[in-house]
Amino acid sequence: MNDSYLNFVNSPFGARLARSLGLPKPEVLHRYRADRPEFDGLIAIGAGREPHLLDALANLVASVGMTSVAHESAGLWVPLANRHGLMTGRFEPAESGSHGKLTALLFDASGIEDSSQLEPLHGFFHDTLRSLGKCGRIIVLGRPPETCATPRQWTAQRALEGLTRSLGKEARRGITANLVYVEQGAENGIEATLRFFLSPRSAYVSGQVVRVGVRAGADALQALDWNQPLAGRRAVVTGAARGIGASIASVLAAEGAHVIGIDIPSAREALDSTMRQLNGTALAFDIAAPEAPAQIAAALDEQGVDIVVHNAGITKDKTIAKMTDAAWQSVIDINLSAQERIDDALLAAGILRDGGRIIGVSSISGIAGNLGQTNYAASKAGVIGRVQSMAPHLRARGITINAVAPGFIETQMTAKIPLTIREAGRRMNSMSQGGQPVDVAQTIAWLAHPGSAGVSGQIVRVCGQSLIGA
Repeated sequence: MNDSYLNFVNSPFGARLARSLGLPKPEVLHRYRADRPEFDGLIAIGAGREPHLLDALANLVASVGMTSVAHESAGLWVPLANRHGLMTGRFEPAESGSHGKLTALLFDASGIEDSSQLEPLHGFFHDTLRSLGKCGRIIVLGRPPETCATPRQWTAQRALEGLTRSLGKEARRGITANLVYVEQGAENGIEATLRFFLSPRSAYVSGQVVRVGVRAGADALQALDWNQPLAGRRAVVTGAARGIGASIASVLAAEGAHVIGIDIPSAREALDSTMRQLNGTALAFDIAAPEAPAQIAAALDEQGVDIVVHNAGITKDKTIAKMTDAAWQSVIDINLSAQERIDDALLAAGILRDGGRIIGVSSISGIAGNLGQTNYAASKAGVIGRVQSMAPHLRARGITINAVAPGFIETQMTAKIPLTIREAGRRMNSMSQGGQPVDVAQTIAWLAHPGSAGVSGQIVRVCGQSLIGA
């Protein structure tokens, strides 16, 4: 769907008018394109006391082929970078123009154990933020507060959330800011997550807190093809005929997966067309039907699957006083209960292989609620409950379960929203615009990645850091 205001204020005349009238000017986001470099430019590295993750950051910078400069807070970076054979230098605030615009700011706060040790964060971002270019990336790394040894360490690490989310709201210009908590022992399993947050694939993901834990398989990435990380894997996507589901299927296929798309029989023509373009497989099932789980399991049984994406969903909006029993039940059944039944069937039969991925699509309505959407919000909050409750049970099999929670995404559904409400949905976030279906799809592809074995039980909002549910 076209955002006329975004297009206008980014035209030569519209940009001048916006400046003269003091109108907000949303940035045209840099999204991933296969014909453009995914990683380039200059990264500034900062650190607190006794940083634990600089070696992992050096591996990342070497892997993506970027150039780094060390802020004075990261005194250990230069010799470490030199040992990794990296091109590096020192960041000098007074001479920042000589470096050009920075592409990313990375700060290792993993060694901070007391609130009195937070000052280097101020010094680093005070010095570097104005040198960060449009659509730049901010990544802060810390330790999960709940794993900290002392209350003071927990307190200091929890403070990183407020800092990071505030940076996302202050930076603007299409810049994202995200926090990655790394469990002790998981240092070698963070590259896929850092690559995602550093790249254009995360253009509409900001203000998020992700925990990377120790998981089996997190270290076995030496032979991984980062361009085709899902090669040899089979992925099921429900609601795949069109919209966000079709975009999810397209991105997973582009990363090497064989996609099995599922949609209702009445959407068979669109589903066949989408799957044909991706060399995928089309299955026409009504996931809410009592017999659907067994039918889906039978269709997948011979080869099994590695990834299950529960994207199918509907809305039937009314205030609860006006909502019929049928409207309530159908939304709960399709958006939530069908996922439970399908997963039960696939897990019981071993069709979802060990080391697999389950990814649900929730919504910021499931986090904050929404007027006239008690059924929808309940179903999407239930998706969050499934993720949080099932993650510990699936751990023994190496299966991860996560969900994305989209905000305002430009789709045929949001195109039908009244203009004033639609504009409010677009502008009430740090990016001042709606997201695209591909933003949801890229986030799901990261969660499906072999390198994301340490990410489980997480809810990641794809909402441009929406003010709703923030």
